[in-house]
Amino acid sequence: MSASISKIRAENGGLFLSSGVATSTAARRVYDNLRQRIVSLDLPPGTTLSRVELVKEYEVSQSPIREAMQRLEQDGLIRIYPQSRTVVTKIDIAQLYEAHFLRVAVETEVMRRLAQSADPAVLSKARTILTMQEALVGRIDEAEMFDELDEAFHRTLFAGIGQLNLHIMLKAKAGHLARARRLDLPKEGKMRAIMTEHNAILNAIETGDMLAAQEAVRTHLAGTVGRIEILQRENPDYFKPVA
Repeated sequence: MSASISKIRAENGGLFLSSGVATSTAARRVYDNLRQRIVSLDLPPGTTLSRVELVKEYEVSQSPIREAMQRLEQDGLIRIYPQSRTVVTKIDIAQLYEAHFLRVAVETEVMRRLAQSADPAVLSKARTILTMQEALVGRIDEAEMFDELDEAFHRTLFAGIGQLNLHIMLKAKAGHLARARRLDLPKEGKMRAIMTEHNAILNAIETGDMLAAQEAVRTHLAGTVGRIEILQRENPDYFKPVA
């Protein structure tokens, strides 16, 4: 299982895109790692990032750090104050709802196309990912790996219709939503609910039921969004105040 997880982690690294051009490997590595730390809340909202310290930590020059941070700012995950400081942003509700709307619009179409004519190899890979994810249900100490497998599941479905780059773009837009979801994950029964929803999605695709597949993904994507007000009350310091 460890070999499969390592492969999934490598695949999920994706491409580091800036104006349509791949940047240096060093910048991509820094971006991927910093983004994961921010989304996992290892670097919570309000954390100040020091370029000098990041240069030492990642053992790179200033240039990759600068490129990575520019990309993270485009994602809305950090705010760069020139000649001052760089801070991890608070979760922005408006951007969160925008990302959710976009994901629902796109992923319902992905499900429709897969249910029409899915490659058995794609479905087999998705089922394997769910088997690995199932083994982590209830293990909050493995929340990060559970999240990685969750993303790998959706990534596999996008790849199944030849839209991997679209998945990468959606991921970049969904940083605020991903952080809210991470706050929600430790809730009792959340992992089990996600597995139930994932299986409903895949079962509908496998049986060619387009409407059921679309409804299943709508239900799945609505979980955390439906609890935003509760999450705000429980974690007020993590959210940007609503104007």
